[in-house]
Amino acid sequence: MTTGDVAVLDRAGLDRLVEVLLAQGYRVVGPTVRETAIVLAELRSADELPAGWGVDTAPGRYRLRRRSDAAVFGHSAGPQSWKQFLHPPHRPLWDGEFVPAVEEAPRYAFLGVRACDLAAIAVLGEVLAASGSFARRRAGLFTIAANCTEPGEVCFCASMGTGPGASAGYDLALTERIDGQGHRFLVDVGSVEGARILDLVATAPAASAEIAAARADVAAAAGKMGREMPGGLRELMRESRESPVWTEVANRCLTCGNCTMVCPTCFCTTTEDLTDITGEHAGRAERWASCFELDFSYVHGGSVRESGASRYRQWMSHKLGTWHDQFGGSGCVGCGRCIAWCPAGIDITAEAANLAAERSGDVRA
Repeated sequence: MTTGDVAVLDRAGLDRLVEVLLAQGYRVVGPTVRETAIVLAELRSADELPAGWGVDTAPGRYRLRRRSDAAVFGHSAGPQSWKQFLHPPHRPLWDGEFVPAVEEAPRYAFLGVRACDLAAIAVLGEVLAASGSFARRRAGLFTIAANCTEPGEVCFCASMGTGPGASAGYDLALTERIDGQGHRFLVDVGSVEGARILDLVATAPAASAEIAAARADVAAAAGKMGREMPGGLRELMRESRESPVWTEVANRCLTCGNCTMVCPTCFCTTTEDLTDITGEHAGRAERWASCFELDFSYVHGGSVRESGASRYRQWMSHKLGTWHDQFGGSGCVGCGRCIAWCPAGIDITAEAANLAAERSGDVRA
């Protein structure tokens, strides 16, 4: 195998692929069912993948459901993103007498990364380029993408230009297919390491008809998205700063920060000094923070953004607007997690549409 090759892997071959990665010293992370959600966790075998499980999503709603087949990637984004492994929610900085904490850099293999999440990892790579921690964790990463053929109800990656198919940033990319010919995966080889690993697994050549059918399935998924973002978001955010829409959203928003916690690109952190109850041990740690926290914008004399409207506006206008100025692109990849996991059911695509309608003078829904 070489970069650019395409092969077919059967269901037993996927099991073997996981075995090979574990034998090569990778810590394989992939989707699995825990209680009432599909979460990301370290896998001991491919048996832990969510075979036969799908999800139903809507604003403020996420529910597992049984599928009529044994698809392992037949579900959309869950409550977690791959960010937690590359940019951990809590990271010790130093311990004791100002001794830098020793940080492990695991050799991860991510299995089942959607195109939107591949884009999110790339976005974080731009944002955290100067972070030694992120760079170390990403350096040894082996990525197996899973192309989407069944987007969820809150997905809108097509309108953000990040999916549904993986185009870059992977070692291997899988397109799952189940029909009268069986359960199998079309495998695109994206790197030298991907080719080396795949050579250790039994595969079959991919016929041109198989390749064309798989590509068509992925392309068709772009038209099945449950949501869509309007165009011109950067300008829209800049021109809507004084819109009454922000106040209307704030009347529903709980400022809980769920949207920032599940977002695969939100990167803000704070530091905290810690001590144990005896006073004999102290340290400093970095943890995730949210622009929805009242103290996030605190300066001497008080917080800059005290109202819920100003905090929601900061999050959305930064994500869709000023992120372009800072990092050269959008901070949103269209995964839809913030919609599904908002307890108030606030839909970022609907609010963007409301802003666009207000700017154009149309009657808003």
